[in-house]
Amino acid sequence: MSLVPLESNPEVMTKLLHKLGVPKKWNIVDVYGLDPDSLAFLLKPVLAMLLLYPETDQQESAEIRQEADTSVSSNIYFLRQFLSNVCGTIALIHSVANNLDEIELKDGFLKTFLEKTKNLSSTERGELLVKEEDLIKLHKELSQEGQSEIQNEATRRRRHYVTFVQKDGHIYELSGGKISPINRGPSTPDSFLDDAASVCQEYMKRDPNEISYTMLALVPTL
Repeated sequence: MSLVPLESNPEVMTKLLHKLGVPKKWNIVDVYGLDPDSLAFLLKPVLAMLLLYPETDQQESAEIRQEADTSVSSNIYFLRQFLSNVCGTIALIHSVANNLDEIELKDGFLKTFLEKTKNLSSTERGELLVKEEDLIKLHKELSQEGQSEIQNEATRRRRHYVTFVQKDGHIYELSGGKISPINRGPSTPDSFLDDAASVCQEYMKRDPNEISYTMLALVPTL
């Protein structure tokens, strides 16, 4: 099954989170730059950073060379992606699931799904997600919203979401297309935003002629 990708539209993504059971205290916002002045505008705490990047040959080559890091906290929640074009929805799930110490979920899909999958492997979680018709229906509904025109599979440029979160003293990169989380080094709640910005800049340096990157953050509302 191939779905229409979720647009990198903060309003649409926030709407999806709230429909999944995330309190309206939290929302997704644009990150307009990775310099200190731009980052300073974000409300704190920033719980997660999402990066949408183009899947160019340069990016793929860099990812192949990237060594797997097995030093991953057992407290990281991670699931594999087995449906095409749901990386945005999975990125949102990763953002929330790894911040339940800050986010008190309401009764709903996400609270139920995380509870029943907490002891499963990342592969089992991804396989179960494929069968969640309510989530797929919601993804389809919201992927029709936003400002961009819906493109067909033949003309759509492939882009992919990754999520960065801080957990147990390290920053982790979470991508449903990978087999496991990637430990990106030491980090603290205070340094997380700068650390996430640095990793995003690494992605951009792999292909300096490419400009179609989008950054988003999970933050509290005003």
